[in-house]
Parts: sequence; structure tokens; C-alpha cells
Amino acid sequence: MELFHMGSFITCFLFTCSGAASMFGEIVSPNYPQAYPNDALESWEINVPLGFGIRLYFTHLDIEPSRNCEYDSVKVLTGDHIEGQLCGRKKSPTPGSQILKEFYVPHNSLTVTFQSDFSNEERFTGFAAYYVAVDVNECTEFVETACSHYCNNYIGGYYCSCPPAYFLHEDQKTCGVNCSGNMFTEPTGEIASPNYPSSYPENSHCDYHVVLEPGYRVVLTIKNKDFDIEPADSEGNCPDALTVSTGDQRFGPFCGSTYAGPSEIKAQSNSLDIFFHTDESTQGKGWTFYYFGDPIPCPQTVTPNSVQDPRRDRYVFTDSVKVICNEGYEIVRPEGSFTSFYSSCQSNGEWRDSHLRCEPVECGVPDDVENADIHYVTGPDLTQYQAQIRYQCHEYYAPKNKGSGIYQCSANGQWVDENEKTELPVCIPVCGVPRTPIGSAGRIFGGTKADQGNFPWQIFFENPRASGALISERWVLTAAHVLEGNQIPTMYAGLLSVGPQTLQAVQPLLVDEVFMHPGWEEAAGETRTDFDNDIALVRLREPVKMGPTISTICLPGASPEYDPPEQKLGYIAGWGRTADRRRSVVLMKAHIPVVNMDRCRSVKPESSLGSSAYRFTDNMICAGDGQSDSCNGDSGGAYALPDPHEDTRYYVGGLVSWGPKCGTYGLYTKVVNYMEWIAEVMSRQPEEEE
Repeated sequence: MELFHMGSFITCFLFTCSGAASMFGEIVSPNYPQAYPNDALESWEINVPLGFGIRLYFTHLDIEPSRNCEYDSVKVLTGDHIEGQLCGRKKSPTPGSQILKEFYVPHNSLTVTFQSDFSNEERFTGFAAYYVAVDVNECTEFVETACSHYCNNYIGGYYCSCPPAYFLHEDQKTCGVNCSGNMFTEPTGEIASPNYPSSYPENSHCDYHVVLEPGYRVVLTIKNKDFDIEPADSEGNCPDALTVSTGDQRFGPFCGSTYAGPSEIKAQSNSLDIFFHTDESTQGKGWTFYYFGDPIPCPQTVTPNSVQDPRRDRYVFTDSVKVICNEGYEIVRPEGSFTSFYSSCQSNGEWRDSHLRCEPVECGVPDDVENADIHYVTGPDLTQYQAQIRYQCHEYYAPKNKGSGIYQCSANGQWVDENEKTELPVCIPVCGVPRTPIGSAGRIFGGTKADQGNFPWQIFFENPRASGALISERWVLTAAHVLEGNQIPTMYAGLLSVGPQTLQAVQPLLVDEVFMHPGWEEAAGETRTDFDNDIALVRLREPVKMGPTISTICLPGASPEYDPPEQKLGYIAGWGRTADRRRSVVLMKAHIPVVNMDRCRSVKPESSLGSSAYRFTDNMICAGDGQSDSCNGDSGGAYALPDPHEDTRYYVGGLVSWGPKCGTYGLYTKVVNYMEWIAEVMSRQPEEEE
């Protein structure tokens, strides 16, 4: 018995306790070949090197038989799985063979267990078994270790290999293709998944980069018939996935047998990326795409407020145009302004020099017009193209020429009127309009006082006392004899009273030059009998400002109506002698008609000379009613007649010249006869005005 136990111990040591791997070995029941003992329980663990399976075969089997081997038995296990349980007396089923039962496991370890109960009716000698390590064909026996493509078995192991153009992944089992870094630079082309239309490879990460020359954007076209990828799982995730990326846009991931994205993907630049990821299972035929380069378009307008030549519905890379600013617009640069330039559509989809802007032409601040205000019609201080202004003459002034006074900023940068003229308006004093109605008037010689504003054109000559008529801002019309020996007269405007205190409080008009009519003949002595051409002009150094008490009287027009007919009534005014033979300090007025020259010839002069000694000419007007008249000190004043075309205005029909006797009839220089001379003299400009 001790020997039996010693043998049992040794067996346990060799096969169970050490756990060492061995290529072959023997296992026998306790006490073999003698009868095995009762109540025995022994176990053997067989280990062979990795990559090998175990062949276990029994050459002797003599164990108490029982139903289902419930008394005594020997078991063969791999892990918890029972490969077999043996009992009874066995003989070889094959004549001449010693092998009674054989087991093969494709693993490198198994366990053999022997047990006996408390009694045996007969003497049973147990079993004898042998094991040997055998090579395992992993390529056929283990599905979980199979290679994705080629499996190669060798003694003690196996290895995987891949078809050409594939590579083995780090797991040393699965194959993939090297499909990274694909670059497409041709203007057009086709991109397909690996092996298309055959199944694409598993466990692959493919990327395709389309990079065209600058100036072209990539357009990708996709058709359903060219698309077949493993469908999404139950949660909607794509095991195999295709994505397209362009700039900050991303399309996908896409999978399944039908492409669900847009039929055409347009990149915003010259590059586009395609990414294709596959897992280890289920491959479809893949996909194929077509791409082409679409010239990058530029905006339809290079710069606002302009047109392009040639005009096209679409401008693309390399197109060139001439940019022409719209009328009234220009490009202002430090070196000057211009209205057109050339531009080309660049590779980034922008026009060259698109920063140049066609800005409205600037006319600048309009010139001031004397005696006028500027009103901005289209907006405060707006002076650009098509802006409008209006010149509005000051009170007591009116435009010289008819017109609206509206000026517009033209395309050439000038302010023009409605007739496209650049001449500025001229505001001239409103002539011949009394500031207050004159009404009825008595005689100057013993007549009535004028009211303020009755005769705003009346000019007062201080020494010798006389009058004149203001016919423009800088011109005074008077009688020539007033200026004899007095080439620098002292004159005042806007006066009603000419008392000393009044004259001290106002400034006299400054005389620039005096113009005597060339037909006026100077006479020696105090007694003059020839007053033909008794007319003169005084040019003022500074213009007179019109106001409530100062304005001009109109000159006669060229039509025959301005040659006053007999019985035409007009007004005279002055500060001359009145009926009491004294000079008046207030302006006096009278309303007298034009009469036949014979009336003046019939008056006996106050001088000792007879009327025949005086010269009467067609350059004179005879006026009066035998009672109202001008007198000494009234010389040069205007004989104001209603304008035949506008009876609310007055024109200077005559100038107080001379008379045979105060209080009867007077003779007045007939102004209409001197209009050419007046115009010619007034056209002479002083040097400082040129």
C-alpha cells in the first residue's frame, strides 16, 4: 500500500503539481497494473506548448462497470467541459491495434480525473493512457482566430497574410489597404473606394484630397447607383461611413445602399476632402464620385455705382472688365480723380482693386452770390452729384434774369442751372417800387412832405444842394450841371430829412468817379441858356445796401412806350426851394403831367433874358401844371413815371434840369434818349473790380 501511495504521489508531482509543458507523456491509474484501491480520487493536468493540441489515447481500460459510470470512472475534461467518461472493460475495436479510446482537443491543456467507490466486486486493474502534443490547424479549427484574408498554419502556430496592396494591421489578423494621402490635382476626375465595384476592404481609413489650381472650386457629383456601403445599425450609427469636408462645411456621415446627401457638393475653394472609414465586418461594393473644377465666380459688380464692360450674366476667374463709374460718380485718389479702371476676377473670388469706390462727384461749397442766400434743397450742406441748392435773393433784391434759382451738382462737378449753365445768378435791387405808397402829392414848390419810403431812390447832394436818382448799387444818375465844379460831391442815400443833426448821424456815399455826358457844354458865368445833354453819372466806391429806405429806380426800356406821351403823370421830389423861397429840410413831392414843349416856351423867365435866349431840344421833357413844379435845389432829381408794362413800378423818365420860372413848368432831361450812353458808361469797371 505504501508503494501504491508513493506511486500516486509521484504521478501527481509530474502531471499536476508541476504544470510543466511536455510534448508527450503517460498516465496510469493508481497501483497499475495491480488492482486499483477503493475510495481513490486522482487528477492529472496535461499541458503541452502553446500552438499545440493534445491527443490522448487509452491502451488499457479495466474499471468496474456501472450505469453511466457512476461507481468507478475516468473522466477527460477541458476546463469545465467533459470530453468523455469511461468505465468497464474495453478491448480494441480495431484488430491489431492497442488503442481502446482516443480523444483530441485543439487546446494545449486538459485534465484527467480517476475516482473509485468504497468497494469492488472483482479485481479491476484500472487504465493506462498516453498523450502526445499534436499540431493545431488554427486556420480551420478556430473561427475566432481566423485571419481576415489569408491564414497560414505552421507547427505550433499560424500567421495571417494579406493580398497585394494590403497591409496587416497591428492585431496581426486583419488586413487593410493603404488608402491615405490620395491626392487629385487634375481639372476633372473620378474617385472610387478601394476595389470598387468589388467589396471595399475592412478596417481601413481612407482619405482623398482634391486640390485644384487656385481660381477653381471643386464640384463633386454623386449618383445613387454608384453608392453601396454597410447600412446603419439599429441606433442609426454608420459602421462604415463616408464624409465629405470642404472648408467649414461637413457632409455626412453617409452609409447604406442609397446615398442620402446632395447630388452635387460645391466647395467654396479649390480643395475638398473625402474620408472613408470601415470596420471589420460586412463590406459593400463601395462608391465612386466624379469631380470637376468650376471657375470661382466673382460678384456681378466690381464696385458700387458702376458698370462693367463687357457685361455678362456671370464673371469667373481670369475674366477681365473695364469698370466705368456711373454718371456723376468718380474715384478720388491722392494723385487725382478718374472715372474708370480695369479689373480682373482673381483666384480668391474677389475683383482686383475692388476697394476702389465710385463716389458721387463733389461740387464743393457753392459760390456765394452777393445779396443772396443759399438754401440746400436736398439736404443740409449736401454738395454731391445731383444735390440741389437754391439761390434766394435778399429782400429788396430780385434775380437779374428769370429763373428758378435752382442749381444742381452736375456730373462734371459744377453747379449748373436748369439750362445746364454755370453762370451764377445776379441779384439786383428791386427797382422802381416805393417802400410806402406815394399817394397824392402837392407841389414841391410850396408842395407837401413826402413820407418815408415814398422815394427810396432819392439821393441828396449836400453842396450845392441837389438830387440824384439811384439806378444801381453803385451808380447815381443826376444832371450834369449839378456836378459842374463839384467832381467829388457829398451825397447821402435813404434820407427824408436833411437837417444838420441828421447829416451828422449818417455816412455819406463815397464817390469813385464822375462821368459827364460828352455833349454837355460847360458855360462861363452864372447865367446858362443851353441845358442840352444835361445828364451825368456818378460811380460809387462801394455798393449801396438796399433796405427799407433805399432802393433803385428803374431805367426806361427800349420800347416806344418809355418815351412819355403828353398828359402822362409822374412824380418829382426834392429838397429845393418851396413857395416861401426857402430850401426845404424835408423831402417834398409833387404829381405833374408831361405837357407840350410850347408850354415851357411860353413861360417868361425869371431872368432878364427872354425865353428865346434859351435852347429847347428833343432831349428835354416839359412837365408841370402851371402850379406844381421843381425849383432851385431840386436839380438832378428823378421825374418818376409809372412803368407802361407794370404800373406799380416807376422808371426815371427825366431828370430835373432847368425851368424858366419856379411854380410853372419845368424842363427835364429826357433819359430814354441817353440809354446807350448810360449802358456804355456803366459797363466800365473800376480796376479793383476787374
